[in-house]
Amino acid sequence: MAGRILDEDVKAVRDAVPIDAVVSEYLQLRPAGGGNLKGLCPFHDEKSPSFHVSPSKGLYHCFGCQEGGDTLDFVRKVDHLSFAEAVERLAGQAGITLRYEEGGYTPGRQQGERIRLVEAHKVAAQFYRERMEEPEAEIARRFLHDRGFDREAAEHFAVGYAPAGWDHLVRFLRGRGFTEKELLTSGLAQDGRRGPIDRFRGRLIWPIRDITGEVVGFGARRLREDDNGPKYLNTPETPLYHKSQVLYGIDLAKREIAKSGRAVVVEGYTDVMACHLAGLTGAIATCGTSFGEGHIKILRRLLMDNSRSEVVFTFDGDAAGQKAALRAFEDDQKFAARTTIAITPEGMDPCDLRLARGDEAVRELVEGRAPLFDFAIRSVVRQHNLDTAEGRSAALEEAAPIVARIKDSAIQHEYAVRLAGQLGILDTQFVVRRVGQLARWAKQRSTAPARSGGDRVAPPQGVARPAPGAHGPALHLRNKAQLTERELLKLALQHPQLVAPAFDAYLPDEFTAPPYAQVRRAIEEAGGVEAADRDYLDRVREAAPDDTVRSLITELAVESPRLRRQVDETYAGMQLVAVRRAAVNERIRELEGSALRLESEGGDSTELRREIWALQRYGTGLAERGAEAL
Repeated sequence: MAGRILDEDVKAVRDAVPIDAVVSEYLQLRPAGGGNLKGLCPFHDEKSPSFHVSPSKGLYHCFGCQEGGDTLDFVRKVDHLSFAEAVERLAGQAGITLRYEEGGYTPGRQQGERIRLVEAHKVAAQFYRERMEEPEAEIARRFLHDRGFDREAAEHFAVGYAPAGWDHLVRFLRGRGFTEKELLTSGLAQDGRRGPIDRFRGRLIWPIRDITGEVVGFGARRLREDDNGPKYLNTPETPLYHKSQVLYGIDLAKREIAKSGRAVVVEGYTDVMACHLAGLTGAIATCGTSFGEGHIKILRRLLMDNSRSEVVFTFDGDAAGQKAALRAFEDDQKFAARTTIAITPEGMDPCDLRLARGDEAVRELVEGRAPLFDFAIRSVVRQHNLDTAEGRSAALEEAAPIVARIKDSAIQHEYAVRLAGQLGILDTQFVVRRVGQLARWAKQRSTAPARSGGDRVAPPQGVARPAPGAHGPALHLRNKAQLTERELLKLALQHPQLVAPAFDAYLPDEFTAPPYAQVRRAIEEAGGVEAADRDYLDRVREAAPDDTVRSLITELAVESPRLRRQVDETYAGMQLVAVRRAAVNERIRELEGSALRLESEGGDSTELRREIWALQRYGTGLAERGAEAL
């Protein structure tokens, strides 16, 4: 076993590597006053920077999730390393030779698994790069040349070549001291009949690096007709490589993305190369998967989530490209940045475009981008027959939510008017009102914590109480609060459209009766009221933790609302507000009791009184404007 790293060497590593230099490899930092820096926290999702770094103290702290520590803590947590692995990584960056209590200096066998895998990838990348100069790699060099990439470009992107033999890399890495287990765990090798064999053989190789510049995987392109494997082959999921969390080119693009506030998302390795060589050095690509939430988190930390930043998606104009663009639009709300789309002409990708028309054509492609929501609206409208009233109505119901998601209210209004014209609806204000209604609902749902209606202050921290357990006191149908909770749950099950989307923002602990809290959880697990469809109740019942709760769900789904006339949005709004007010009032009572106990003991209850005042103000806002907003 490896000995413990000497304390003085640990201190030397801490002192040698500035914390702001390390953190800025993962996210963009900006001045926060008092010599501190701030950025979007890498440990939880947030839209306003609450992650602060103090270079003078060598510390960081997030005021949102309470994560904090020094440089080693940051590296350990952000990359899921052991303490020793974090020290070894930073020591390597600082050129410090570590000593261990057992004596000696950083032997390979003493390094943590991740450090060893990173080193194996580094050695493998150099191996592939050197093979690029050999006669066998002529086919790889010709492939790049035919696509407009010269030797200098290949070196800039460290493109390499994997020899066609079975175990060239395996034998090379074994000679460098790597074990069979390390080769298989890294994904560089795979099991063969007589032991490990190279995963990549006879292919063009692109090293895939993480945001810090370390090689964590490879992408490989088929070159020969007799290769029966897929056209592109990537490293499998490993302790280092997770395709949903890596972006090809991010190590080269991160500074330009942070500086310009613009990222260009393309579809392939050669597209990234083409864009960078054309001057668009903020281009990146996913690796064998669609653009998703893990990729969004990477870009958000670089773009700082401000409305002036921009993410440009480039897609082919064919059906597959349109589908990919609409899929990207689904994630639009996860960016504060503007999202735009550049459709490549005649089905050409940026690499083809550069080859056919030059660097200027690639730059013009991105300069000619259009808002992604405009593309989404047109794509949706085209799917309907606008010559019929039914077609126009269906198109409106599908396109209006897209318009409602436009962040700029002035642009949103303009596109609502434009949508009315596209659909041939003469009553423009009808479309504008519909879009505005949807926008208000969306805003309610996205505002945290749990809001039940329009333009009110968000409930202060403390409204939510600890969630009730699975078992609790029996339901009391004469209890006014429980009657209201029951009524709201009936509406959520029977008329989900009347309480959507506000109901989905309610926490289970706002229902004082434990059985009702369980029903609320079942609705949440079934997708919420906004996802209600013909199978909605079945999903809610299936989500019930036991037969007792399942029976209660059935009962609530059948029992008629207390209102004798037809229930409507006004009635639903009253129930939503009443449940929220009850939760606020209950929390106020709890805090009043705590304050009185503290005061009776001679303590300072100022903070509690401030919280009580804030809750009272919020409750007043609910009483005055809640029902109207709903």
